[in-house]
Amino acid sequence: MDVSFLGGPQPQLGVGVVAPFDFALDRELWRWVPDDVSLHLTRTPFVPVEVGLDLARLVSEHETLHAAVQALHAVSPQVIAYVCTSGSFVSGIAGERAICAAMTRAGTVPALTTSGALVEALRETGARRVAVVTPYTKSVTDSLEDFLGEAGITVTGRAYLGLTRHIWKVSYRDVVDMARAAAVGAADALFLSCTNLPTYDVIPQLEAELRMPVLSANQVTMWAALRAIGAAAVGPYQALLDPVARRGPAAMSGPAAVPGQGGGTPDGTPRADPGAAALAVPPAPPDTEWGDGLDPPPRLPEGPAPRPPG
Repeated sequence: MDVSFLGGPQPQLGVGVVAPFDFALDRELWRWVPDDVSLHLTRTPFVPVEVGLDLARLVSEHETLHAAVQALHAVSPQVIAYVCTSGSFVSGIAGERAICAAMTRAGTVPALTTSGALVEALRETGARRVAVVTPYTKSVTDSLEDFLGEAGITVTGRAYLGLTRHIWKVSYRDVVDMARAAAVGAADALFLSCTNLPTYDVIPQLEAELRMPVLSANQVTMWAALRAIGAAAVGPYQALLDPVARRGPAAMSGPAAVPGQGGGTPDGTPRADPGAAALAVPPAPPDTEWGDGLDPPPRLPEGPAPRPPG
């Protein structure tokens, strides 16, 4: 069969991705990427160190990132993203900017980091007060709070797991339960930290239940990288990406939904509120942190208990 009439592959925009050696969620990154964009991933060299402040510093050394960016240079990406939250916040705002500058020098294309993208996304959504969820230890979570403070962002509540390995194995159930524990007080948004923490499918549910934008590390990174090359990230019912979701859950459901005005499906059928059936959980006190040895909030009966902190 002659298929010459098909021509060749459609032109692709390229996003270079530098990830830590233990990054395991390549597929999650791709879920935010439109069909006309390709991701080109490389990883930093393995080091026998558990997840913590020391590892964050090692995987963000400029020499390490220079080599990774050089490896990506051959495929000519239009932008390069350093997909590591802790590695890009561990040295504060100045450290994050230095990483971007070092990567840009190495690859001669614009570069960004997850933590820098987070600050941009918080500004985009108008959030100045944020609840934080992390799988990290207390010291790494403290470092994230310090970074946000430098950026003028107040942390209103937080929950963390205290993990030092295998973060990609955390279940959605644990992510949701931590979010409920952290989202207390007057938060404008919730941030799910760590690019190795699965988040894509829980974002719409949490936004509907908590009534606030929910941002995650991989989401903000892909949003910023794609925006840098004139593309839009794909993420239905995610406030950062979807104008309908940005207006809140009421815009996605209800009898007053009007086609073309964000209230229903294209044929005029009102959309169901994805959080309408969510079971309420009593809020934890504002200073509750699971990693401090306190009991988590009541859980859904069928859910497994969260793994204890390391």
